[in-house]
Amino acid sequence: MFSRFHALFPLLLLLVILSIRTYKCDSSSSSSFSFSSFSSSSSQTLVLPLKTRITPTDHQPTDKLHFHHNVTLTVTLTVGTPPQNISMVIDTGSELSWLRCNRSSNPNPVNNFDPTRSSSYSPIPCSSPTCRTRTRDFLIPASCDSDKLCHATLSYADASSSEGNLAAEIFHFGNSTNDSNLIFGCMGSVSGSDPEEDTKTTGLLGMNRGSLSFISQMGFPKFSYCISGTDDFPGFLLLGDSNFTWLTPLNYTPLIRISTPLPYFDRVAYTVQLTGIKVNGKLLPIPKSVLLPDHTGAGQTMVDSGTQFTFLLGPVYTALRSDFLNQTNGILTVYEDPEFVFQGTMDLCYRISPFRIRTGILHRLPTVSLVFEGAEIAVSGQPLLYRVPHLTAGNDSVYCFTFGNSDLMGMEAYVIGHHHQQNMWIEFDLQRSRIGLAPVQCDVSGQRLGIGS
Repeated sequence: MFSRFHALFPLLLLLVILSIRTYKCDSSSSSSFSFSSFSSSSSQTLVLPLKTRITPTDHQPTDKLHFHHNVTLTVTLTVGTPPQNISMVIDTGSELSWLRCNRSSNPNPVNNFDPTRSSSYSPIPCSSPTCRTRTRDFLIPASCDSDKLCHATLSYADASSSEGNLAAEIFHFGNSTNDSNLIFGCMGSVSGSDPEEDTKTTGLLGMNRGSLSFISQMGFPKFSYCISGTDDFPGFLLLGDSNFTWLTPLNYTPLIRISTPLPYFDRVAYTVQLTGIKVNGKLLPIPKSVLLPDHTGAGQTMVDSGTQFTFLLGPVYTALRSDFLNQTNGILTVYEDPEFVFQGTMDLCYRISPFRIRTGILHRLPTVSLVFEGAEIAVSGQPLLYRVPHLTAGNDSVYCFTFGNSDLMGMEAYVIGHHHQQNMWIEFDLQRSRIGLAPVQCDVSGQRLGIGS
């Protein structure tokens, strides 16, 4: 969810395992998580269970659904002394981790962290080096509140925001040997477009390369995740090395760094170089210059677990849309409503009957491959289309192409969302400044790690 891009271009959140949680089943929010650890050649590796959280949409279909995420990826941790159960969205596009903090007389506040109940909670004064220097990558500068505490304001692309004080607290990872004292945002105000859903957002675990991100504070040289996209086993997050003999060899693409501050370039995002897009193995005629960041930083390509779908700049999106439309002619029927744009960014939609879905029509779709220097992500079958909730055309359901137009969001970047990272082992190698990719079956990998069924 690009923490540093919040006011510049709209986007937001996400990541995954063990059980599904929807807003119809909130009881799982307080359940403890399972934990596995493995010894690797360089350091201990932690495997954390993740969950999917499904956000229901308005039951009344509209001509234009505003941008938001239907699915976020969460992990349940315990925080403070004594520990309090907290569910946090995992986001490789954000820096500062934060919790919804409400002081309450209730001994078990729902979806909140209560700092008054924790003896290890320690607010950060605005005079501290942490507040004055380590917040330099925040889009909105940290300030000093009336109590002379470090105050942070974060705004996100879907018009949501959070606001509160920086503090230090103990985060527990399965057992006492993995407890860590981390700096986070204790947010007293969390707001968005849906107040009811806002109350169910408990926190966010920032995973980018900023100095205050969870990964930077913990000092992990690597982390990986694998998203299966299925309800019974959504996937897993692995912190540390992944030198497993059974793991498919990874193809690596370098992370791009630009030291000069540029207005549209996020220097702490996981930026790679998109070199082309293939449809059924054939490269689209896209000029290389369109895929490179320009002198303002516009046009960077970010790998983001906090974003659901993939977004391409206008000219590239138009080329892909045109080719995909041409290759699905005679296979799929276009949903003819020029006023409908799913989530404000996806304007290529189809009407498909339940019978055609059952008989495997999605397997006939052309494969779309995102090509990077040294690696690629191939998207085929079901992940190419997303069913629009509560919208039908006669007896047919409406499905939309899961690549969106960045221009319609006012966003000057390419973003690879988690929907197109399914059944890929994705390793973020911070020591060597690269990302490794390999197609795998995430449920099988989970079983090898001792998690899942």
